[in-house]
Amino acid sequence: MAVTATRPQISEEQLVELLGLLDRSDTVELKLTVPEASIRKTAFALGMDPLDGQIRMVTFFDTPDLALNKAGIVVRARRIQGRAGDSVIKLRPAPPDVSPELRADPEFGVEVDAMPGGFVCSGRLKCPADNAAIWDVITGKRAIRKLFTKRQRALYEQYAPAGIALDDLAVLGPLFIVKMKFAPVGMPTKLVAELWLYPDGSRVFELSTKCAAPDAFTLAARTRAFMSEHGVDLSGQQQAKTSKALRYFSTHLDG
Repeated sequence: MAVTATRPQISEEQLVELLGLLDRSDTVELKLTVPEASIRKTAFALGMDPLDGQIRMVTFFDTPDLALNKAGIVVRARRIQGRAGDSVIKLRPAPPDVSPELRADPEFGVEVDAMPGGFVCSGRLKCPADNAAIWDVITGKRAIRKLFTKRQRALYEQYAPAGIALDDLAVLGPLFIVKMKFAPVGMPTKLVAELWLYPDGSRVFELSTKCAAPDAFTLAARTRAFMSEHGVDLSGQQQAKTSKALRYFSTHLDG
């Protein structure tokens, strides 16, 4: 049975803003947080097999009072099962004054994250990182700055609050995530499912799919129809996964 959902709608002013963001973005990621009570039902409805999931460990770096998060900067490292990890410096929202050199960097991307009732544009510089090196940083055996390339460190220094060096940051994490890519029958693109497992026992289950910016509205309509036809609850409160993780770990630095 299809779910009839009442969701927040973006205003006309927000729509104009969104169109402007799409013009300078590389990709759009459509996201949907599924209510905890509906995770099992949704997984069965979409034909997901948990054994296809990939384990990841995500660690954030910020000050205890989350000064970077307040300034719109996310510093992250990710260990990935069966392949190399990565490190990321993310600017959220993406500043409009990004230099042409940075914009031309193949490792730098601008993406709009769109979810029911809202959106945000971010710019990120992502580079490969050794899983063992990330673990050494988590366990205090290696300096944080060693995980980031010269280009990443320069981007951080340009936008981070004055006086906060990478090695001054606290280790916030790690957090376990199970990620799975799959292609449901009838869905125009592949879906990505991520289950974020927080130390307090709470979970965030997110479905997402990506496309080029010009295709965003068409894919959004088709994806919404597909989800509704499969009984996926579209009315749940949308969760900010990163913000939730930062809040938890910043208040449990001693534990």
